[in-house]
Amino acid sequence: MADTSDFRNGLIMQFKHGLYTIIDFQHVKPGKGGAFVRTKLKNLKTGRVLDNTFRSGEPIEVVRVERKKYQFLYRDGDSLVLMDNDTYEQLNVDKAYFGNQDQFLKESEAVELLHDDKDAIVVAETPIFVQLEVTETEPGFKGDTATNVMKPATLETGAVIPVPIFVNVGDLLKVDTREGKYVERVKN
Repeated sequence: MADTSDFRNGLIMQFKHGLYTIIDFQHVKPGKGGAFVRTKLKNLKTGRVLDNTFRSGEPIEVVRVERKKYQFLYRDGDSLVLMDNDTYEQLNVDKAYFGNQDQFLKESEAVELLHDDKDAIVVAETPIFVQLEVTETEPGFKGDTATNVMKPATLETGAVIPVPIFVNVGDLLKVDTREGKYVERVKN
């Protein structure tokens, strides 16, 4: 059984009836009392971050996971069809593993699945940034550069995000898939 001395960034552990990964940790040895470890933990399913303090030497349950790369092929109802890059086998994965990030996936995009030791899918990860073309939005005009003025735009995957008013149909955008936000316009 592992304990707090095994903490490292990226370690995945069972905690409070869920799987959490350590984002940040700090060993603290106060002048009075026992040592402890202050941590920031991220829930793998919900993405919620919480702060927690562990006593030094407290036992934890480490979960071993394997990262495997897949290629997104197409949507099939409420699941996504992925292809294993090594064996070329196809796998249907429920959209729930992707959260809202699946709306930014276009065909042949690379994704990673984390499998536990029983080969069950723990979580699916999409690229943090993707480049998508705007297929529909209100027209922008030369000189429209006012700050913080946004309008809705439909992307090539069907996702709708707020964009600045100077963005036009056909523009290539860099999008943050974690928050579903416009980052910048990409030069063609």
